[in-house]
Amino acid sequence: MARTLAVSDSIIIQAAPSVIYDQVSDPTLMGHWSPENLGATVQGGSRGAFVGMKFEGYNKRGPMRWTTRCTVVAADRGQRFAFRVHAIGRRRPLLRGRIATWEYHFEAVEGGTRVTETWRDDRRTWPDAFANAFDKLTTRGHTFAEFQRGNIRRTLDKLKMAMEATPTAP
Repeated sequence: MARTLAVSDSIIIQAAPSVIYDQVSDPTLMGHWSPENLGATVQGGSRGAFVGMKFEGYNKRGPMRWTTRCTVVAADRGQRFAFRVHAIGRRRPLLRGRIATWEYHFEAVEGGTRVTETWRDDRRTWPDAFANAFDKLTTRGHTFAEFQRGNIRRTLDKLKMAMEATPTAP
């Protein structure tokens, strides 16, 4: 079975694109919304995303915990934020390789901002059968595309609740 290599979903949030961007583009805050991410440490402690910024993300799924190394590949304030995951490991991201790209688009619409979150599977050299078997083992029976579709929906819903509760709350 061929893999689905990208999934995305959108939501409209009653806030300005730049306000939402400022929250989403700070990797240390992602743990507030993501069902798997626990936060991040930005290399150099920098605030304010920029292309080339590196960070380590801390994640959990059930009893599993892991760390990823990521690099920001797009940082257009109020428009687009994206980062590539290129290393992973239990405590330290030692296993290098193309893993995934996460992207967020911010579009001003009537009533606020349409936020679109997209996950792309960058494991293009993995044979589909192997990737699907690995995915089902680590997600309790789902492909990563199916699993990430649910994670994206939960992230967007929590982001909307937080952003609409107070304009600057994470």
